[in-house]
Amino acid sequence: MMARTVLTHADITRALTRISHEILESNRGTSGLVILGIPTRGVHLARRIAAIIQHIEADAPAQLAGSLDVTMYRDDLSRTRTRTPSPTELPGGVDGKTVVLVDDVLYSGRTIRAALDALSDIGRPRAVRLAVLVDRGHREFPIRADFVGKNLPSSTGERVNVRLAETDGDDSVSIDGGAVS
Repeated sequence: MMARTVLTHADITRALTRISHEILESNRGTSGLVILGIPTRGVHLARRIAAIIQHIEADAPAQLAGSLDVTMYRDDLSRTRTRTPSPTELPGGVDGKTVVLVDDVLYSGRTIRAALDALSDIGRPRAVRLAVLVDRGHREFPIRADFVGKNLPSSTGERVNVRLAETDGDDSVSIDGGAVS
């Protein structure tokens, strides 16, 4: 079955710009804000969001984005191929700050649950928010994104493919498999 593109480079840029503005509005600026991407593509999205925020807010800190490795907190380590852990990179601590976790696709919620566990081992944030490029539904945990680029209802037989220039050479989101509606 042929994949169909649901987000182009321009769509992704608009979505990340909107998410960045929503983050600033909900946080009332950049004071006490930390943006942590979940490897792999979430890290690139977090850096893009941080760059947009830094462009909008003149007083934004130079180190706003980092990464949060969740590999050892996943509940599927025994069933899937083992990933090589990525180093967690924090722009300062998380204690007392608003942490925005960033990932490419929100599906079952298991990765975000792992991220919350990893984050609690690092410190105690004032608040944790979630930003995702695509929310495709099918939650297995009571987790909801605060900032969403695109809601993309899908069947469990479909696959959402996020491509980013940093890892894949171009920006797009496509969906393939399952029945075409």
